[in-house]
Amino acid sequence: MQELFDDLIDYLKGIWIKRRYIIISTWLICPIGWGVVSMMPNIYESEARVYADTQSILAPLLKGLTVETNTDYQIRLMVKTLLSRPNLERISRMTDLDIRANTPKEYEDIIKTLKEDIIIKKTGGQRENIFTISFEDKNPEMAKNVVQSALTVFIENTLGENRTDADSAQKFLKTQINEYENRLASAEARLTDFKQKYSNMLPNHYGGYYNKLNIAKEQLQIIELSLKETETQLKSARAQLSTVPRESSNVQNKIQTSSSIKTSYDDRITELELTLDSLQLRYTDKHPDVSETKRRLAHLEKQRSSEIDDYLNTTNSGDGKALITSQNPVIQQLQIQVNQYENQVASIKVRVTDYRTKVIDLENKIHILPEIEAELVALNRGYEITKNKYEELLNRQETAQLAQQADETTNKIQFKVLDPPRAATEPSGPKRILFFILVTFVGFGTGVGLSFLLSQLSPVATSTTQLSKATGVPVFGVVSANENLGLQKWHRNKTIVFVTSNLFLLFMLIMFISYFLFPDVIQAPLKRIF
Repeated sequence: MQELFDDLIDYLKGIWIKRRYIIISTWLICPIGWGVVSMMPNIYESEARVYADTQSILAPLLKGLTVETNTDYQIRLMVKTLLSRPNLERISRMTDLDIRANTPKEYEDIIKTLKEDIIIKKTGGQRENIFTISFEDKNPEMAKNVVQSALTVFIENTLGENRTDADSAQKFLKTQINEYENRLASAEARLTDFKQKYSNMLPNHYGGYYNKLNIAKEQLQIIELSLKETETQLKSARAQLSTVPRESSNVQNKIQTSSSIKTSYDDRITELELTLDSLQLRYTDKHPDVSETKRRLAHLEKQRSSEIDDYLNTTNSGDGKALITSQNPVIQQLQIQVNQYENQVASIKVRVTDYRTKVIDLENKIHILPEIEAELVALNRGYEITKNKYEELLNRQETAQLAQQADETTNKIQFKVLDPPRAATEPSGPKRILFFILVTFVGFGTGVGLSFLLSQLSPVATSTTQLSKATGVPVFGVVSANENLGLQKWHRNKTIVFVTSNLFLLFMLIMFISYFLFPDVIQAPLKRIF
């Protein structure tokens, strides 16, 4: 460790011996550097702060009714695209910077300067949308105009983006709606032509071909079973009628009037007659209830007479032998039942024949109907898909129109300029004090480095230890220089020159710094003199 310390001391002594190069480098570099820094033009900075309020009062009211956009993402996108070339060209035109360019290269330099010097950053934290736009220029008014133009472009682009997106969405939806409307009309025309062509063969609400065939077969089985049941009941009724003993053919036992025949309407007629008597005791014949009861009574008597006539015609027809009509209610009822069963059998046979025809017809079309049904299903599927998509597009169009109207009425993003741009009265740069100090360190450091380099190229022994290391010969004694030689005075003069030079440079540095640090005290009097 002591050896390293000794080496360091030897290096410093070597630099001190060559200190004249420090004087030379500082006088060559520092005054020139300080002059260049002092001649650098002043830079004026202008900035503006704007707040983007995304908490619109319409947002909760229109939730679910319109398209919801991510306003924070939209703002971040506008910040990133603010320094795009179209926006920079627009700013240059708004501030008349493009007039300064005489050649395309100069214009490109202006655009490049705007892109590098316009600074936009978020200063309100992550949750607050507060943005600061700043710009530096030699002219304070120009700096203000550039910031104002950038602020205008930023706000207009953000607000105009919604309008552009809405218009683009409306155009796209309108084009798609027209296309799907034509496709829907074509699908409807194809479906209509197909139904007209196969109207008698298409499936109905009962289902498709196989369902219709199964239903027809089931109905046929049910009707055939009903026919067998009715024929059995008819056979039983006839057997009961044949076992009833015949009454004498005495003329007194013959039916003289139709009132002696019992029908299914007798009880109802009797009930209506009692009701009519009760009503006539309370109301006149013109009362609505009396009139309605009379009408119903007349209708039932007409049906009773028709049933008696059918019965008489049936009992007196056959093989030419007229049957004796008995006054016995049991015989009358059996005869009526037989007549009814015969009518039911005839009716059911017609239905059985009809269903057998349907089953045969369906079975003959077993190779045609499935293909028709499959084609119908395909047509319906395509039609439903097109219709659903068409209705969905109409809903989207309504939503887009509502969103556009909401945007036209009020903006989802409200911009509030917190600090408008102003022309700076004092320069913000360049940082001359820092540059003065930096030039000083560069000049002094260059001199130290040069002195160290020359001390190593032409070394001078400054101690017995260094001389012993360099020659390899031990040193047994040291002889001091005599004052008569003048070496001590010469070294003292060199030290005085070095200190004086550095003090003078320090004084110059202080003057340069004071000139720009206190402009009202120093610059104003000098400007009045010169």
